[in-house]
Amino acid sequence: MAIKLKLPKINMTRKGLARDPVVRIALTVFVVLATVAGGIFTYYYVHYDRIIDQRFKGPVFSNSAKIYAIPRAVRVGQRIDSKEIAAQLRRAGYSDKDGQSVMGSYRLLRDGIEINPGPDSYHSPEPASIHIQGGQVGSITGKSGDLAAYELEPQMITALFDAEQRSKRQVVKYDDIPKIMVDAVLAIEDRRFFEHSGVNFVRMAEATWVDLTHQRHEQGGSTLTMQLSRGFFLTPQKTVKRKLVEMLIAMELEQKFSKQQIFEFYANWVDLGQRGSFAISGFAEASRAYFNKDLKDITLPEAALLAGIIQRPSYLSPYRHPERALERRNLVLDGMLDTHAITKAEAEKAKATPLKLAPPNVEASDAPYFVDLVRETLISKLDERQMNDQSYRVYTTLDPDLQKAAAQAVEVGMKLVDEQVTKLRTKRIKVGKKVETKVQPGPDAQVALVALDPHTGEVLALVGGRNYGLSQLNHAVAKRPTGSVFKPFVYAAAMNTALDGTNPVFTPASTLEDQPTTFTYGDQIYEPRNYKEEYHGEVTARYALALSLNNATVKLADQVGYDKVADLAKAAGITSVKATPAMALGAYDATPLDMAAAYTVFANAGVRISPVMVNSVRNANGDVVMDFTPEKRPVLDPRVAFVMTNMMEGVLNFGTAFPVRARGFNAPAAGKTGSSHDGWFAGYTSNLLCIVWVGYDDYSDIRLSGAQTAAPIWAEFMKKAVALPQYSDVKPFSQPVGIVDVQLDKLTNRLATPSCPDTYTAAFIAGTEPNETCDQSNGLRGFFSRVFGLGGDKALPPPPPGASPGAQPGSEAGASSQDPKKKKGFFGKIAGIFKDDKSSNNPPPKPPDNSGNAPH
Repeated sequence: MAIKLKLPKINMTRKGLARDPVVRIALTVFVVLATVAGGIFTYYYVHYDRIIDQRFKGPVFSNSAKIYAIPRAVRVGQRIDSKEIAAQLRRAGYSDKDGQSVMGSYRLLRDGIEINPGPDSYHSPEPASIHIQGGQVGSITGKSGDLAAYELEPQMITALFDAEQRSKRQVVKYDDIPKIMVDAVLAIEDRRFFEHSGVNFVRMAEATWVDLTHQRHEQGGSTLTMQLSRGFFLTPQKTVKRKLVEMLIAMELEQKFSKQQIFEFYANWVDLGQRGSFAISGFAEASRAYFNKDLKDITLPEAALLAGIIQRPSYLSPYRHPERALERRNLVLDGMLDTHAITKAEAEKAKATPLKLAPPNVEASDAPYFVDLVRETLISKLDERQMNDQSYRVYTTLDPDLQKAAAQAVEVGMKLVDEQVTKLRTKRIKVGKKVETKVQPGPDAQVALVALDPHTGEVLALVGGRNYGLSQLNHAVAKRPTGSVFKPFVYAAAMNTALDGTNPVFTPASTLEDQPTTFTYGDQIYEPRNYKEEYHGEVTARYALALSLNNATVKLADQVGYDKVADLAKAAGITSVKATPAMALGAYDATPLDMAAAYTVFANAGVRISPVMVNSVRNANGDVVMDFTPEKRPVLDPRVAFVMTNMMEGVLNFGTAFPVRARGFNAPAAGKTGSSHDGWFAGYTSNLLCIVWVGYDDYSDIRLSGAQTAAPIWAEFMKKAVALPQYSDVKPFSQPVGIVDVQLDKLTNRLATPSCPDTYTAAFIAGTEPNETCDQSNGLRGFFSRVFGLGGDKALPPPPPGASPGAQPGSEAGASSQDPKKKKGFFGKIAGIFKDDKSSNNPPPKPPDNSGNAPH
């Protein structure tokens, strides 16, 4: 039986709906929620609108000062080819096509190269044609006619870094970004960049679906604008709120700026990895860091590589993970093919191109320790804000070729140091019936190298440590006890007696007694010891310096006067010294840079010249804002300086630094080894001065001499330096007026006659040379007669066949001498010569000045 239900009719009129309580509640809730949402949206919109306006009110990125190297000169007669000159010009920002670079352009000719500086070329505004024949510069023609030399545009080293974030960035305009770079980024990061309004909702939905179905985060839905929003204004914390704010800011940015402006911001902001201790920010800096070239010169595979590593710069680092980087690069190329940015042939050719990266050695290319010192110099003269915003160009003294040589020499030399340190730390321990070999733990040795022009003070190369990424402590300006590299100042003070009327007058042939001696200073005593307790009796000053004999040197300082030695050292720039016996052995501190400046006294005819690292600073218009002139101060008479140089040549030729010669460096040079807790070597040629220091940060004793640690690095560096055209013209040291060269008998150190044919040549200040002849000798034999049994101003033999390059000629492993009076055979006598002086491990009494320093 059918049942009919009678339902009440629902009044669907507007009036009825308005009266329906359910509808009224729903409408009320909707209005309230909409009002609240609108209020929240308005609040955040206004809030971030103000933040955006504030952020973009001034310069978006600091336009940091750029650091440039010293210009390289091309000279008539120099061996160089057109391609090498072109490569240097490209590194300086020149183009091979007219008008494509504001720095300038060049054109290769059949017989040379034509150079046309552009409007931004502040250094060399004059065009020139360099004609080359047979790999040699035949002539150079400028506007004014023939030139003897032409300075090329200096290449940029780096930009000054952001001190707070330790990031480096080179700011570029959108128009300066190559199209292939734009296409590569869009192909992998945001293909609809020029179409969406800041948020790509379709891509976000696709990414969300993939993430949900795979139950892990695999896809990114952020547009370039959203990435920029996140990087500029938000924290990396992943929350829904942050994502919503990110979208809001992205849409605001799209309303305020054009697509080109947004991409420009992105191109200068994006994080592209790490170089040393610095973050690489932006494509321009990344191009310099990874390929050592300007962004405008980037190739297709290089652009694809940079675009690829945006996703995960550390994980995809081409230095640490080349396979990952290569795979990602090829994925970008596939994307560019999909978006029709490149052809299939271009994609295949680019994929076949191997990774071609600049060497990762930041010490060689970026010279970070040098740049740190430049930055400190500028901050002391200029406001830091000016350096970050005024687009200054800082023209420095750094020679990139020499910096590379320094970094390579340090790398090679420190491997040798590590090997020797490992041997010292290796102990054989008996465990039961077995003998085990264990290497005791310890710190890594550190290093500093400073090279400068001794006549201009220009610092040409500087390495302040082994790895800038691990430690930014600059050992080139860290104070350490100088050890025996101080001794030449003792001997120079003695040589001054020839000119100041003091008696007695000391000369290189003056004799000193090298025996255990107790020195009294005030109410205290001081007992220096020679290395291995080996003493040589009566020696000349020339040989006491060459063999770095401690007792003879302190005795000389005592006779000359500690005050005179201290005054001379202070005048040379070693300001920490005090007039004590310990001073003579280098007990007081100085930095490697200090010692480099001090040694210019010897290398620069007696004139101290202060080190300089910046030549000039120019603004964006090319006007000179500041220039730097080194301070010059006469310290020694040129004749004394030359005599000291002549004596220090003996250090290399037959003294403690003979390993330098054994390593194949044969150019005329002078220098001095030094050992405290550390190893030192200071040496120079006619056109280059270099100081090397090796030691531990904790001041523990490295237990190796300067001849074993620092001298090999110096030799390696100088060999590379003299192979460069600009330093190859090494000449014998220039002899001033008032110097006489005298032939002396090796046995008696008196004037040689035909009856004494075994001779050597020594320099003396005129009027102080010996006046007795060898055949007037009363039977007193010279130093080499007693030590070797024969005459001896000769280079000692190189290490025997099969010995390591660091081996000391004539030395035996583990040889020692406890009895200072014990007589030695021939090889025993020369065993100690190539070991630089080091005192006993037991420190001598504290100097009476209470300085706390003691020679080591």
